[in-house]
Amino acid sequence: MALLLRFVFLCGVADFTRSLSITTPDQMIEKAKGETAYLPCKFTLSPEDQGPLDIEWLLSPADNQKVDQVIILYSGDKIYDDYYQDLKGRVHFTSSDLKSGDASINVTNLRLSDIGTYQCKVKKAPGVGNKKIQLTVLVKPSGIRCYVDGSEEIGNDFKLKCEPKEGSLPLQYEWQKLSNSQKLPSLWLPDMNSPVISVKNASTEYSGTYSCTVTNRVGSDQCQLHLNVVPPSNRAGTIAGAIVGVLLALVLIGLIVFCCRKKRREEKYEKEVHHDIREDVPPPKSRTSTARSYMGSNHSSLGSMSPSNMEGYSKTQYNQVPSEDFERAPQSPTLPPAKFKYAYKTDGITVV
Repeated sequence: MALLLRFVFLCGVADFTRSLSITTPDQMIEKAKGETAYLPCKFTLSPEDQGPLDIEWLLSPADNQKVDQVIILYSGDKIYDDYYQDLKGRVHFTSSDLKSGDASINVTNLRLSDIGTYQCKVKKAPGVGNKKIQLTVLVKPSGIRCYVDGSEEIGNDFKLKCEPKEGSLPLQYEWQKLSNSQKLPSLWLPDMNSPVISVKNASTEYSGTYSCTVTNRVGSDQCQLHLNVVPPSNRAGTIAGAIVGVLLALVLIGLIVFCCRKKRREEKYEKEVHHDIREDVPPPKSRTSTARSYMGSNHSSLGSMSPSNMEGYSKTQYNQVPSEDFERAPQSPTLPPAKFKYAYKTDGITVV
């Protein structure tokens, strides 16, 4: 009995005299991208812990490519929060009085690069304690797009698709009908939790408004689509119209090409005619033949003149020989008086 009492007494003394301890357990925290993560770290001190209080938070990145990084530090009654550039301005202590036993922090505007293991270390000599918290940053589903893949005609097969732009796995899908009977066709039930619903042999009963909700552990998003199943269109008429349109386009293109080529040929012909020498124009007469014809005409004129006017004509000056090109400057040579022989009768005697 005495031994038992002694054992209980020693345990009570040990519990009373125990040093610094962190009361927050190790844990895992999941948060969405852009949110704020609260990382708790509460501690208790013992009367024996008389040294200065030092608090340090470290990050071990998830990729294991970097060594542990100090992200915030309290020492000498001062806070230092600019150690880690990636978290600069986004990590803060939650308490204004750290000596009260609360070393918890907030990490704001979470990023995927913030994923990792965070470690809280508290030291007040001779006591030392630390705890680890695993932080996972997830992306909420967002940018959901709903659409119909195929032709919405009676008797056709097509698909209803629901695609998120981003979102951390695993993702859950749920389809609902929002109009008419608000019940999905029985044939679609196997796909109601799938991103794709395969529609076979469509009918007008399928027409209506549908929604798709995408969910993961940190959030959800939704999209809607309107399905309108219509009778088949006149495909033969559509094809014929397309063919006629193509033919008309080809004819139009051919006319344009023909006109352009014709215009180019005409322009080319005009240039060639402009630079060619005309062959149907006779060459100019030579000066020799011109002069001879001119002198011949003069001699014939002189021969027809009477003796009475010959003396006056002999004084005439021949200025120039005419020419068709008139290229030379006028000349005024003085010709000697022409001597002519003539005969006449006087008193029955012929005089030469």
